[in-house]
Amino acid sequence: MIRNVVLDMGNVLLDFNPEFVLNEFCSSGEEKAVIRKELFEGPEWWMGDRGDIKDKDRFDLVKVRVPEKYHKALRNCADHWDICMKPLKGAEEFCKRVKNEGYGIFVLSNASDLFYEYFPKFLPLSFFDGVFVSSDYLMLKPELKIYNRFLEKFGLKADECLFVDDREENVMGAIKAGMNGFCFKGDYDAVFESCGNLT
Repeated sequence: MIRNVVLDMGNVLLDFNPEFVLNEFCSSGEEKAVIRKELFEGPEWWMGDRGDIKDKDRFDLVKVRVPEKYHKALRNCADHWDICMKPLKGAEEFCKRVKNEGYGIFVLSNASDLFYEYFPKFLPLSFFDGVFVSSDYLMLKPELKIYNRFLEKFGLKADECLFVDDREENVMGAIKAGMNGFCFKGDYDAVFESCGNLT
């Protein structure tokens, strides 16, 4: 029986959309391409999510690979990328429904330290029964150890949890840890249908 719904954050609750950021701060297609590749697809992004670096350190590490003429845009993108992290339509209502229907509600997200600045603007951390941010524990989804550590921290049984993520590899990681998994494609009602099918 599903007793707990465990939610990824990016593209499940909030809209992680680098293109929005690039469009806001870049003035040419070439500038966007360079910054997309080096900032959002570069190793420092995952280093931030794993807790190896802080968000504030990212610009200095990335700029060595970016032409100086793009440094102003890079700085803006690196310092203000979270402007895209707006709630997805229906996300707040979904979270409240999860809670109202008696499920435990948790967040398990790959995220850097900036999480604690933008996420509480969506819902206060105290709304959730537990929040687990990868950078606090120096590990990342879909590594098996992050799911095990999450379950251990909150005293949850894997088979009583439904893990919801937009990335298939992260869902498969949760399944390997004994959790139930759901790959989110924008349909919150389908999450509840999945909960019912697993009871």
